[in-house]
Amino acid sequence: MGENNNFEEQNKLPELKLDAKQAQGFLSFFKTLPHDPRAVRVFDRRDYYTVHAENATFIAKTYYHTTTALRQLGSGSNGLSSVSISKNMFETIARDLLLERTDHTLELYEGSGSNWKLVKSGTPGNLGSFEDVLFANNDMQDSPVVVALLLNFRENGCTVGLSYVDLTKRVIGLAEFLDDSHFTNVESALVALSCKECLLPMESGKSNDCRTLHDVLTKCGVMLTERKKNEFKTRDLVQDLGRLVKGPLEPVRDLVSGFEFAPGALGALLSYAELLADENNYGNYRIRKYNLDSYMRLDSAATRALNVLESKTDANKNFSLFGLMNRTCTAGMGKRLLHMWLKQPLLEVDAINSRLDLVQAFVDDTGLRQDLRQHLKRISDIERLMHIVEKGRAGLHHIVKLYQSIIRLPYIKGALERYDGQFSSLIKEKYLEFLEVWTDDNHLNKFIALVETAVDLDQLDNGEYMISPGYEAALGALKAEQESLEHQIHNLHKQTASDLDLPLDKGLKLDKGTQYGHVFRITKKEEPKIRKKLTTQFIVLETRKDGVKFTNTKLKKLGDQYQKIVENYKSHQKELVSRVVQITATFSEVFENLSGLLSEMDVLLSFADLASSCPTPYTRPDITPSDVGDIILEGSRHPCVEAQDWVNFIPNDCKLVRGKSWFQIITGPNMGGKSTFIRQIGVNILMAQVGSFIPCDKATISVRDCIFARVGAGDCQMRGVSTFMQEMLETASILKGATDRSLIIIDELGRGTSTYDGFGLAWAICEHLVRELKAPTLFATHFHELTALAHQKADQEPHAKQIVGVENYHVSAHIDSSNHKLTMLYKVEPGACDQSFGIHVAEFANFPESVVALARQKAAELEDFSPAAIISDDAREEVCL
Repeated sequence: MGENNNFEEQNKLPELKLDAKQAQGFLSFFKTLPHDPRAVRVFDRRDYYTVHAENATFIAKTYYHTTTALRQLGSGSNGLSSVSISKNMFETIARDLLLERTDHTLELYEGSGSNWKLVKSGTPGNLGSFEDVLFANNDMQDSPVVVALLLNFRENGCTVGLSYVDLTKRVIGLAEFLDDSHFTNVESALVALSCKECLLPMESGKSNDCRTLHDVLTKCGVMLTERKKNEFKTRDLVQDLGRLVKGPLEPVRDLVSGFEFAPGALGALLSYAELLADENNYGNYRIRKYNLDSYMRLDSAATRALNVLESKTDANKNFSLFGLMNRTCTAGMGKRLLHMWLKQPLLEVDAINSRLDLVQAFVDDTGLRQDLRQHLKRISDIERLMHIVEKGRAGLHHIVKLYQSIIRLPYIKGALERYDGQFSSLIKEKYLEFLEVWTDDNHLNKFIALVETAVDLDQLDNGEYMISPGYEAALGALKAEQESLEHQIHNLHKQTASDLDLPLDKGLKLDKGTQYGHVFRITKKEEPKIRKKLTTQFIVLETRKDGVKFTNTKLKKLGDQYQKIVENYKSHQKELVSRVVQITATFSEVFENLSGLLSEMDVLLSFADLASSCPTPYTRPDITPSDVGDIILEGSRHPCVEAQDWVNFIPNDCKLVRGKSWFQIITGPNMGGKSTFIRQIGVNILMAQVGSFIPCDKATISVRDCIFARVGAGDCQMRGVSTFMQEMLETASILKGATDRSLIIIDELGRGTSTYDGFGLAWAICEHLVRELKAPTLFATHFHELTALAHQKADQEPHAKQIVGVENYHVSAHIDSSNHKLTMLYKVEPGACDQSFGIHVAEFANFPESVVALARQKAAELEDFSPAAIISDDAREEVCL
């Protein structure tokens, strides 16, 4: 028991206080709940919360890290294991279940005895009514998206109908596309949309395809929710959309009729998210066709390999590209946009250059950059505030936050107007012209006037959000009446003090409480002096240590009148607040546009701040269309690695030139920097297409439509799949999905099987990539025999396509010939590496000398057996020195 008590003290576990009758009532209710393995059901018991049965064990193990937190409710076979949760712990659990994990839904019940009802429910894709709990004290990092898929399997593949809804931004999207057996397109759509949850018809498709799709969802961290097939219907869909979507019905009908399967998926989404049940949604949604080819495509393997997003295992924020690049100033808005941009890099050269021009303007003009960032720090999360306003859940403090953000706009405008650099016309067109219109008397100035007349801004210093009494005559009259009564009560207090011959306040106090309203109070010491008058002229209410409370008919009458007026005043205030909220909602379009503009400015300023503040500054890349130009990065660095304190980064050049070095085989010792080098090229290209400067001395980049990465064994969460099988699956999706406009990064392929098998696969894959796909590729390998590919001649196979554009590179290392010691130089240099360094690395790890000596002997024996025909390279020993 001692351990239990100690545990409760440390974690302040609320005590589970239920009498036998309440417990019995609750147990009978709990049995009636349908079984749902995903739902975590929380019961609100006013001062604390409880969870029960399997949920209790899950909460105890996951969040308390011990089962000693479990208590038994009821006895014997009827007993129910239970855990109590404090308010703070409930918020922590809700945040983790809905924002971090994707394997549970959350339900909150209120009630007592056997009478409980579900009051809130949420899933990772549809946070529902939990938003106020989740974002009370934290920014919203990412706006969750729910996707629904309807699949139609045919001989030559599968047609996917996809629809999605972003409940925060209020956007509905539809897409339809063909996909392969690996669901490559579905995967890149899930990544690009930041999808958190996916609806599928129950047992959709053949079981094998189903399993592959489920694995894709797991890889992307998406919760699978199965719905009945009959929910994927299109009946009344256009009419339903007509209610939700802004604008006329005709374009909506045209858009929907252009799809075969996506509308069915959308039908399921509308009923699942219950959009039509909330009238605040009517006329507030936008609908669009989602095009997979609008952005560079990234699958989950590439986002992991390039460390695009944060991970719980990151040692510090600079481990991920998001963490490094997120220097945004606004509350939440900029962060969310950066999140989206990193998963949706641009393909249009003009659009990329437009972002780069703005970043350059902010890099060149330090004063402008610092001023704007200073002002943006005072901007609240406008997008989120408007979401609360439109839902009809806003209070006056939300309106005041919007107001406090809007009054910063003249300062932002002023800073932009002072800029007179080479991009001033772009700044004007992108920002100033819009700000000019939105802040005029027909738009936000109207909102400012509303707040300044309606809200009592003087009261804000006391932390009170009140409607100003002068806003409306009726409210003003109530206020005047309230003040008159206060005055009369004060006079009565004075009069009574003089009648009783007691000093005002010191002797005769006037109290205002919830139980009796206005009362007089004297100390027990004073009471004997006036006992006679007390009993004849007043009504004694109570006698306690702190004194005697009493009243008379006059005070009671005035007090009751005062109470009535206060209540009238409050209810009138409430009506006016909801009126002000409704008027604010009419500005939603301007606020929406404004939040878009400010978030974009915030992210571009963040890029400029990063580019300027790094010890070695970033440079602006030159961008060319995907069918022309090469990829040349001079002095390139890995932004996340160089940002680590312990790293002195060695820059490297990378020249992917069409027909010459479009396919590069990189050999060299483990730990020599191969992996970092090939990843940094992917990261640099991704950053450039997002519109950021990049860590290079000079760069030219031919736009890539897709980055494929097959890096390391990866953390394999897929069902019973060996790391080698995982490697083959990822490689298969590259061979199927890549084109000459993609970029392929492959690291250490084929090491999960025997040496010769692995080598055979690696060689065949390389040849296919070079001859068929012609995609620029960085292929890091420990098979130094692969370097012979660069010397393959077409005359060896007269009918084969010519192998061109293959070049060998190696990461250099220095071996001291006297003691065989290895020093990594981390430089990437032309030419092949003529030997493997595994044994040297083993020496690095302090293997016993006898083991190292035997390894050298065996390696030498094997090398004598190996078919020398493979290696037609002039073995040059000095290459690696």
